[in-house]
Amino acid sequence: MDSYLIQVNGHGDHAPMLDVHLKTNGNSISLGKVKGRKPRWAVRASEMSKKTFNPVRAIVDSMKVEPNPKKAMISLSLGDPTVFGNLPTNDEVTRAVKEVLDSGRYNGYAPSVGYQSCREAVAAYYNCPEAPLEAQDVILTSGCSQAIELALAVLANPGQNILVPRPGFSLYKTLALSMGIEVKLYNLLPEKGWEIDLEHLESLVDEKTACLIVNNPSNPCGSVFSKTHLQKILAVASRQCVPILADEIYGDMVFADCKYEPIATLSTNVPILSCGGLAKRWLVPGWRMGWILIHDRRDIFGNEIRDGLLRLSQRILGPCTIVQGALERILHRTPPEFYHNTLSILKSNADLCYAALSAIPGLQPVRPAGAMYLMVEIEMEHFPEFENDVEFTERLISEQSVFCLPATCFEYPNFFRVVITVPEEMILEACSRIQEFCEMHYQGAEGAQDLECDK
Repeated sequence: MDSYLIQVNGHGDHAPMLDVHLKTNGNSISLGKVKGRKPRWAVRASEMSKKTFNPVRAIVDSMKVEPNPKKAMISLSLGDPTVFGNLPTNDEVTRAVKEVLDSGRYNGYAPSVGYQSCREAVAAYYNCPEAPLEAQDVILTSGCSQAIELALAVLANPGQNILVPRPGFSLYKTLALSMGIEVKLYNLLPEKGWEIDLEHLESLVDEKTACLIVNNPSNPCGSVFSKTHLQKILAVASRQCVPILADEIYGDMVFADCKYEPIATLSTNVPILSCGGLAKRWLVPGWRMGWILIHDRRDIFGNEIRDGLLRLSQRILGPCTIVQGALERILHRTPPEFYHNTLSILKSNADLCYAALSAIPGLQPVRPAGAMYLMVEIEMEHFPEFENDVEFTERLISEQSVFCLPATCFEYPNFFRVVITVPEEMILEACSRIQEFCEMHYQGAEGAQDLECDK
């Protein structure tokens, strides 16, 4: 057998040229000079990570301000109903999880779309003649956020666009931009209780529009769309042949004088992916249990969208199995009075907050009808020393130790959002401090003109 020896001679440390010789049976054959590669560390963040941007985090993290040390901090910024302990989940909910944990039967992997029995439980809970559901129409997810992510990923490709409410939940934009999907913002109208500007919405649709996001009840607005308005939204989607991604995580969290209408119950032809979960209504956001309900009675999605959701769900193999095991009991045994008591507290806080802020010169709150939020307009012409809502809320922290989220976070400047899940005494104290702050800085028309002249 012939023997071979390859001899390589390198020169220098940078982009070496290698002199390569092949020796066989004592004869040397030069193969000439070839470029070599000296390994170097070159680890870089992915393009997807660079495109991922959360405007809430960016704005809040940039607010380099300390609260007033003489006043205890009151945070009205975080949409987590568990923070203050005044809104615990129901005992039936926690017992269900404890029993599943003790059983030891849900410690392994589940199918990526969730256990069949758990999907059946969700389908049974939401099934109705106007929007029938079976287990095959349910995808279980790791919270509603993942449900939205999967729905976006299955409906839209890089280079396409989606229609997103303004003001609206910032996650839609965060997810879309990271996927290379363009975001087009359609306006909500505060003077009409945050209804959609339907003419503006329809003007944004083009051949690259992949879906319309409808958030009802709304974060950050606390608004609830009427049946008539939802039907008008569906008419736009039907005319333009645009599917709907319905963010209904606050579904049924509406006050007594309103009615929640799941959008899928009002349409027989528009295909809808409805995203929901346990987080808000059952007051367990940390349990990360969400779902997608597939409404497609005209078979417009067909197998392609269903298969796509299945494949996408296999990336992380589904939500927590312990919570899945408790899901049927949580959905079907939580007593109605639990929901009623939660909504009574939210409604009372909303009324208190709305009444108190309405009495403050320079502020114009918009009365909420559900969810956990209230939006407040700042009449910036009466606060000329502040450039915008971010500066207004920064000074509110430094002077009064009250933290409200500036609505620039939701693409809607000169408003701020109030979370109404805090205890009643904190709501009252926070509103009192906001009043003191506004009275300190408010300028009437004449005073504002004088201040402009001094600049």
